[in-house]
Amino acid sequence: MSSRAPLLPPLRPWIEQVWVSARADAAPAHAREHSLPSGSMHLAIRLDGPPLRLYADADDRVGRGYSAAVVAGVRASYCIKDTSLPAASVGAVLRPGAALALFGVSAAELEGRHVDLRELCGARADDLYERLSACADPHRRRALFERFLHAQLRPVRGLDPQIAQAVSSLQRSAPALQAAARLDAIVADEDDDDPRIATLARASGRSHRHFIAGFRDLAGLAPKRYARVLRFKRLLAALAATPRPQWAQLAVDTGYFDQSHLIREFRRFAGVSPREYLAAGAASAHHLPLGTMRGDLSGKRRG
Repeated sequence: MSSRAPLLPPLRPWIEQVWVSARADAAPAHAREHSLPSGSMHLAIRLDGPPLRLYADADDRVGRGYSAAVVAGVRASYCIKDTSLPAASVGAVLRPGAALALFGVSAAELEGRHVDLRELCGARADDLYERLSACADPHRRRALFERFLHAQLRPVRGLDPQIAQAVSSLQRSAPALQAAARLDAIVADEDDDDPRIATLARASGRSHRHFIAGFRDLAGLAPKRYARVLRFKRLLAALAATPRPQWAQLAVDTGYFDQSHLIREFRRFAGVSPREYLAAGAASAHHLPLGTMRGDLSGKRRG
């Protein structure tokens, strides 16, 4: 079912999109995938297949199982997901601030984690799962899910509008950030060392420490790392539009210092080189199938 259907108006500030998908008729050709970071939290509910299973690295043969309903915090690295058995699912991509609005917790508390929905919603999570499982119609499933999300909404206290504006500015202003983003090649991975972040903090009128903490509460990552993930996301979009890129020019256009900087960052976030990524022919930009290309796709997750 299309994820582009309009959301209930009260959900629009907090939910980027909702999806309802049927179980595929056949299992995919690959048993695992690298799920790549996007800068967003996700809520996903698997309805008629095995629950989520993640692997620590390519050598992990057992993995770790999770519940059927999981909130995935924002990540700055890939995770290795079991895709061997398809399942119907319902889910949502969450905007910054949604962790506070829906669950009453900071997005920073969920960073890099996969959390059982019951930990955040109690028995309401079990009730939602039962209702969705009992309903086969995708339109009704979506309506049930959106009503659940709407019922979860609460007044958000302590949401700093100046910091929220800074988060939005990083999402919107890719061209303005590109030149400064090249500092990543020579500046340590710390917000204290980045003049972009100092400028944003001053503009917010908050102390540097208060700004960083508030930013993580909303977006789930510190500002510099969040900007790097967004840049990677834009790079994936560019590769989808230009499958045979001029790498040096693409690096400049997407805000990297040079081609080697692009490749280094790509490996950090995807676990493979850009050329290996393109060779895999991923059907979805952030879901990289394993075992369908030449080259070594092994490797441990990187932060």
